[in-house]
Amino acid sequence: MELLKKMGWQPASLPISADDVVEFHAARLLLLLKYCGVSGRIDGLTKMAKLDFFVRYPDFFDAAVAATPQEDKPESFVAEGTNQSIESAMVRHHYGPWDKRYYHTLAYLEAKGLISVTKDNRTFKLILTDLGQESVGLLSKRQSFLPIIERMRKVKKAYGNRTGSSLKKMIYDLFESEVRNRPMGEVIQK
Repeated sequence: MELLKKMGWQPASLPISADDVVEFHAARLLLLLKYCGVSGRIDGLTKMAKLDFFVRYPDFFDAAVAATPQEDKPESFVAEGTNQSIESAMVRHHYGPWDKRYYHTLAYLEAKGLISVTKDNRTFKLILTDLGQESVGLLSKRQSFLPIIERMRKVKKAYGNRTGSSLKKMIYDLFESEVRNRPMGEVIQK
């Protein structure tokens, strides 16, 4: 809570869910850049969104792991048959799973000096700044973030070296009815 306050969050007078708090998403994206990126960097919004999808939807990650050839099989999140809750819902967008809050959250992180966003041709490069690295260090010490950090490490090991386009194709191929055939803007559920 103290870290969120340092990042500028003020408690609202009305009860809200964590899903409605930009700092909740900001913290997750900072951790994603650190633990799913390379040296605190992810190249491409599509790649960021697909890695985030697997972190937020543990059952989809486990299903993708199960569909991976045996010699390449990464460690899944949970034992087979265990149903985990969705971290925070995403919607079906033009390029697969997406969160309408990304642009707002990324702008927030950039305005706070926690990330830098550069464009190389058509690819946005998202990079942790020194302040962002410091913030991730503080988040990483908090017990409440350890489960998501562990999930991120597994996602990176499994899919961190893939491009955003290849991850999108894999998600569409594996989850046709759950993602690909879902109407645009509809919440993805499992």
